Amino acid sequence: MPDVMFYRDHSLPFLEAKHCLKSDLAYQKHFHEEYSIGLIDTGETYAWCDGSMHRVEAGRMISFPPMMLHACHPEEGADWSYKMLFIKQEWLQGLKQQELDQLHIPFLLGEGKNKACRRYLNQTMDALAGSGTPLAIETSLIELMQAIVSPNMSDFEHRGRSIKQDRKYVNLVSEYLHEHYTEKITLDDLERITGISRFHLIRLFKQSSHLPPHAYQNLLRINHAKTELMKKQRPIADIAAEAGFYDQSHFSRTFRRIVGATPQKYAISM
Repeated sequence: MPDVMFYRDHSLPFLEAKHCLKSDLAYQKHFHEEYSIGLIDTGETYAWCDGSMHRVEAGRMISFPPMMLHACHPEEGADWSYKMLFIKQEWLQGLKQQELDQLHIPFLLGEGKNKACRRYLNQTMDALAGSGTPLAIETSLIELMQAIVSPNMSDFEHRGRSIKQDRKYVNLVSEYLHEHYTEKITLDDLERITGISRFHLIRLFKQSSHLPPHAYQNLLRINHAKTELMKKQRPIADIAAEAGFYDQSHFSRTFRRIVGATPQKYAISM
């Protein structure tokens, strides 16, 4: 496996990920046109940013606003590994202005918020590097950004709106997922049918359903597959493709995580 890998999804042109597995490379002063946010997995580094030096240990995250000069100097003789996400500025316009303002300063997160954001960054990276759908990738990215700008990690409610209006949007998304769960669904699709921003949409749906849309879609896909497996007349690979899974291994992992058994075991136990 190469030491440095880049990940992209053609359906999500606003996002690029970088995964450096082992490096003693010191980066000279540079800047990115994108908003960048990183997580140190192992080792530690000193991050120079706009005249200030920050010590960033394993498990810590740091972010840099677009066009801000910065440099990274890993600890002498110690290998370090890290992940980075690069997010184009136009995608971030779905955030509120006061939230956008918070992204224009470099910062290290406090322990509680750092832990939550680390989880969302890893989810985004895993989905982008693996077989995650565009819906799963972008949802994880939105959850990461909301966690970064939220003053309180439990404060994801959207106040000032009626419950009836919120329910209308949740129902539109739910109905669309039920009708199209075998298809490749993106947040562009859900934004179009609801008429609200994807940032707000994710807040409302997760608050109501306790699941993000891509996880809800996977449950619908697995329930469909269970029905087909009970018939015992079709190859598992065909059922996986029909349900909308990227490949059979992705289907098997998701099935086992939800059902508690592999598709093969589930089929023969009937």
